[in-house]
Amino acid sequence: MLDDIDKRLLAELQQNAQLTSQELSERLNLSASQIGRRRQRLEADGLIRAYGAKLDAERLGLAVQAFVQVQMTRHGAEAARDFSRLIALQPEVVSAWTLTGEADYLLRVYCADLSALHRLIHEVLLAHTTVARVQSQIVMNQFKQDAPLPI
Repeated sequence: MLDDIDKRLLAELQQNAQLTSQELSERLNLSASQIGRRRQRLEADGLIRAYGAKLDAERLGLAVQAFVQVQMTRHGAEAARDFSRLIALQPEVVSAWTLTGEADYLLRVYCADLSALHRLIHEVLLAHTTVARVQSQIVMNQFKQDAPLPI
């Protein structure tokens, strides 16, 4: 069970994962050793899965962000495994979800340009034997950046 201090600690780490135990102790009014033990417990319990940096896609040359909906021709464990393996090999696909409704999958992709997106859709996704239909939406502007989880 998470107490209020755990929740505050997680919120602080979501904002800045580089905060030291000393800095967190000052913000949460606990000793650095208590913060360290709590952080280790939250990591061991799987609440903190990883630490990472948020990168600027455009400055890295990834000018096109898109959401791609994929509809499959057939469903089943083997088709899902095959498609999952295909997606795992595509570095442009930064996240993927299975869905209810008309589309079976939703992919979030970053590409250098529209030609790269076109190649991904036509030469990779539509070329897969179980993909029936692909629909993409190109992001014009992301006015709210990926936010921390509401704790």
